[in-house]
Amino acid sequence: MYDRLNPSWEATAIYRARVRGCLLGGAIGDALGYPIEFASLDGIRAKHGAQGITGLVIDGQNVVGRVTDDTQMTLFTVEGLRQAHERERHKGIGGAWSRLVRDAYGRWLDTQRLPGPPANAHGLAAQPWLYARRAPGNACLSGLAQDFVPDPMAELGRPGPVNSNSKGCGAVMRSAPFGLTRVPADTAFAMAARSAQTTHGHPTGYYAAGAFAAIVAYLVEGDSLEGAVLRALRLLARHPGHEETTAALRRALDLAAEGSPTPEKVETLGAGWIAEEALAIAVYCALAQPEIRHALLLSVNHSGDSDSTGAICGNLLGAQHGDHRLPHEWLERVEARAEITVVADDLAAECVRR
Repeated sequence: MYDRLNPSWEATAIYRARVRGCLLGGAIGDALGYPIEFASLDGIRAKHGAQGITGLVIDGQNVVGRVTDDTQMTLFTVEGLRQAHERERHKGIGGAWSRLVRDAYGRWLDTQRLPGPPANAHGLAAQPWLYARRAPGNACLSGLAQDFVPDPMAELGRPGPVNSNSKGCGAVMRSAPFGLTRVPADTAFAMAARSAQTTHGHPTGYYAAGAFAAIVAYLVEGDSLEGAVLRALRLLARHPGHEETTAALRRALDLAAEGSPTPEKVETLGAGWIAEEALAIAVYCALAQPEIRHALLLSVNHSGDSDSTGAICGNLLGAQHGDHRLPHEWLERVEARAEITVVADDLAAECVRR
């Protein structure tokens, strides 16, 4: 297990590999799923063969390896958390993360509105490749049009003030970084859940984000995926209104235990457009297919939100195994791989400082 307070050199190297793996694995899953996001399983098979896609394929613009808002927002989550960690380390302002992550999402929103970086842009906002609009979620766009900053100590379990009925997967797919910051898993859960309320106010929408962050935190510590999910279920049980998220994760565990994974079994968990279904599909695929390549392909070959389920599955697999286990021929073709690696390394470097 990873000792957050006294990490050895070897443990720090493993931690950095898992941070890289989480962000790069998410980008691979995102890029695999993007070209088939709105296609049915029958349509995917008709176009790509009985096995569906078996690797990266061209998107609607005849480009291979492009990522979507899932990866974009995940990177901006990282930027906000890294800034918060640095501020807390220097000034001891522990509650600043909420405002800084919200400000980072505001910069992402600008990338969806502007044709390119303004002259005074810095950090991620200065990178032209991020100024691409690739089917961003409506709840994310409408929610971030409001300047709501969640209270870091607010009680969970009630509908949030922004999009109070929304439980789309847009808050889940961006929340892995909360589990990468070397905070305890219950803290990662609470931070991700509260941050999710900036766009998704339904308790299931933000609990699924919190559970995802907690699972990632447990994986970074060295737990197995099944163990991480079971521990996250115990965290969920502490909160009123957790039942939909808990039931979805339990279905994923039970289905994975049956063996013989298929896309048809994936579709019994839903289509992935809503939060608990996207998380359940990703967990099922990562558990049911022990080989990373096959797990990623299973997570996108279905009728639904293929880029989000692929991204979440890739986040899980990368956090568990590190970047060295990711399929290199896919990784080499993913958009902005070098830039994503720098973001990952900067976060890891900051979080090992005290």
